[in-house]
Formats: sequence, structure tokens, C-alpha cells
Amino acid sequence: MFACPATDDFFRSRIDHMIDLRHPLAVLSSRMPWQEIEARVAQVFSRKGRAGVAMPDLDLFGEQAQRVAVASNAGRPRVPLRIMIALLYLKHAFNESDEGVVERWGETPTWQFFSGQAYFEHHRPCDASTLVKFRQLLGEEGVEELLAQTINVAVQLKLIKPQELARVIVDSTVQHKAIAHPTDSRLLETARTKLVAAAKDVGIELKQTFAKEGQHLSHKAGRYAHARQFKRMKRAIKRQRTIVGRLQREIDRKASAIGAAVREALGDVLNKAARITDQSGQRKAVDGQRKLYAWHAPEVDCISKGKARTPYEFGVKVGIASTLQGNLIVGSRAFHGNPYDGHTLNEQLEQAAILMQDSAAKPATAFVDLGYRGVDAQNPDVHIVHRGKAKRISEQDRRQLRRRQAIEPIIGHLKADHRMDRCHLKGETGDRLHAVLCAAGYNIKWLLRMIARKGITFLQRLYLRLCELADVSPNWLQTVRQWLKSDPRPPSAFVAAA
Repeated sequence: MFACPATDDFFRSRIDHMIDLRHPLAVLSSRMPWQEIEARVAQVFSRKGRAGVAMPDLDLFGEQAQRVAVASNAGRPRVPLRIMIALLYLKHAFNESDEGVVERWGETPTWQFFSGQAYFEHHRPCDASTLVKFRQLLGEEGVEELLAQTINVAVQLKLIKPQELARVIVDSTVQHKAIAHPTDSRLLETARTKLVAAAKDVGIELKQTFAKEGQHLSHKAGRYAHARQFKRMKRAIKRQRTIVGRLQREIDRKASAIGAAVREALGDVLNKAARITDQSGQRKAVDGQRKLYAWHAPEVDCISKGKARTPYEFGVKVGIASTLQGNLIVGSRAFHGNPYDGHTLNEQLEQAAILMQDSAAKPATAFVDLGYRGVDAQNPDVHIVHRGKAKRISEQDRRQLRRRQAIEPIIGHLKADHRMDRCHLKGETGDRLHAVLCAAGYNIKWLLRMIARKGITFLQRLYLRLCELADVSPNWLQTVRQWLKSDPRPPSAFVAAA
């Protein structure tokens, strides 16, 4: 414990005296337009009128608070908006879970400085569940604002030229949902369990729950499939389907006898069970009828991307747009229903134009793969380039088309380093929020890399020049050059000399 003469608190030291202010995250903290972000996001947290609740009176001096002689149920004070926004950025930039980011925040001074804290606090900023509620309140428009601000910062810091935003690469990938691999046996056993639990909740007594037999059949089906004894496996699945159908009919009959309210309360469970029973008895999918791949996530689609290792992926299709040069993400959107890639291009380019409007730019040329053929008429304002037009495009477009593959490692980093590989958020809204937040986390990491790279070039020239002026030996110059390649931070001796 020591006293710092430049601090307001005699017993604590400020964070800016504890960390290296040349750290890229500390530099980015001072460059982010926090007040503008808070102003644009704060509208979703404004107080809204409700039926039967009196709003504050308005007079010449603004709102006049109404005093009520009752105990307040408002709860604890709200966590500062900048901290919550910074937690979302840090979560996806450093691949942390909700629980992990709040724990690590309490142990990392640089993260707290990025969040606007003046003094180090060795405790969690909030509960992990607060992030869940904060994301839901932000909505898709709020998280897109967070992504747009990362693009604005990149332009303002001159890390990317504004004209580069006019040329984009667009591609699609699959954002996997946090579900088990869907098999008929597993889905039928889940349906049986949910039906029994739902009947118990409304007070319906069943003749038989088939708990022991259902679990035994599920195990048998998995073992028969592993041994490639498919006829026996089908018999086990047929018995599971019979059990689920019997429970479904019994619950429906008894619920209708009790009353319409109980039947309506059980409607969703009975409908899901009926869908699973029907699809498990079909050899091929019926046109226009979506299959149910997870009980808790009915929005999941089965997407075939032509990969040899994973021929089928279960999640949602996500479109990604990045700049042709610089690899900065300028758009990310989830598309439910497994649409054709070309039909997503118009919405993807529209989102990119909205996110780049503060930089007075919009996509003019889109480099795509062959999955986006045949949509030139739907996008008249954008020049679409793909290798199917090799004989009709200019030589410059042909050369630039070679960089279309640059988006593939971007997608790989999104999945491996920024949590797009598995979405744990609920529903279609969770899929859309997660896709945009992963892109925002990627851009934050991109900004940190570019800030460090921009600083290295200047420091390298400065320190090598100082060494030459001081007539330092060639061996020492070679050592400095090797050190600068391995560690971007300059030594204290050189800083003092500078």
C-alpha cells in the first residue's frame, strides 16, 4: 500500500500508473468513441410508459420525480453502460464465456482501464447473467452499432483507407448451434421425457411412463448403429416411436377432458412430439415440412456445404462481408431457413452499407464465389465479380478476384478465436446477436494488431537511428533488430534516451 501524489484516492494507485499505456488495448481505450456509443445505445434503456403506471410529470425544468411513501424495489444501482459494452467486446475478442469474462475482468488491470475504470477493483463487475439480459435489451440494432463503431475507429486511426470499404468480399458459413447430433433415437427419448414431465406439471396421471424401457431402447439403438446392425436398430426406433405416440395420445385425451386451458398449455409439447414421431417414420423429408433437430432449438437447420469431413452441419447460415484489402469485417448477418447464397447477397450488402454510413462509404464491388451466381439483377448498384465471369471482367478485376480466398481464414478465426463455432444463445434472436458480436470481437482484435504493427515501424526506425548516432557496434544493431521482431515493446533504456 502506497500513496500516489497524482491520485484523488490517497490509499490507491490509479490504473494508468500500473499498466503500460503503450499496450494496444490501452491505446484503443483512448481512441474508442465511448460517449457516442453510449448515446446511440442508451435509447433502448430509456424509461417506457406502461399501462397503469404513472410517468413523471413534466414541467419547465424537465421531469419531476413523484415521491411515493413506499419502500423502493428498484434493486441495486445499474452497472455503468461503458463497462457492459466493454465486456461484450472483450468476451468475443479474447474468446471468453460470460462467466469467464467477468472473472478475468476482476484480475486484469488493462481490461478495467479499457472499461473506463480509474482504480483497480479486485472483484467481478457484475453477475454473468447480467450480460444475458444486457444482450437481449440491446437487440440486433444495438449490437450492429457496436460493430459499426469498430469500423469507424479503423478509419479514424487511418488503419484502413476509406476507399477500401467500397470493395468487399462476401461469403457464407454455418454458425453451429449448441445441440447434440440429432438422431431419431435421441429425439424420441427426449420427446418421451418431455411428455412425462409436462403431464406431471399439470397434474395428469399416466398409466405408464416407460422410463426404464425408453432408456434401454435408446442405448440399444446406439449400440446397434455402432455395430452396423441397422435392421435391429430400426426395430428399436419403431418401438420408441410407438411409446411416444401412446403417451402423446393419452396426454391429449386426458388434457381435453380436464379443460381447454390445460390442452392449450400442453399444445407446444404435443406438437413437437408429433413432429418428431412423424419425421422418424419417414424415409425422406416431405417438401415444405421442416424437420425438428433439437427440442430446445426448433430454429436449427440442416445445412450441407459440400464438405467431405462434415457433410451436414446443424445451425444457421451466416453471411460475412470483409474488405478486399485489410481483412476488416464490415458485415455479419444470420439467415434462417437455409436460403440460397445468392438470395442473401442483397441483405448482406444492405447491412454493410448501413454499418459504413458514418464513413461516407458503401459497397460498390463485391467479390464472391460461384454460390452467388445469377443475382446481378437484384443488385444493380453493385458490381458482382466471380470466376464464372472470367471472360467478361477486366484484367484488374481478374487480379483482385484472387484475393477472394482471403475471407476463408477470416471465417476460420471467427470460429476458432471468437466463438462462432458454437452458439449458446437462445432462439433466432440469439443467433443474430451472436453472429454480429463475433464480428465485433474480430474487429477489436484486428484493431489491436494494427495498432501494435503501426507502432513497431515507428519505434524500429527511431531506435535504430539512435544506435547509429551513438556509434553502437554492428553486433548490437543486429541484436536490436532481432529483438524488435520478437517483442514490439521498446526497452526502458531506449525510451529514456528518446
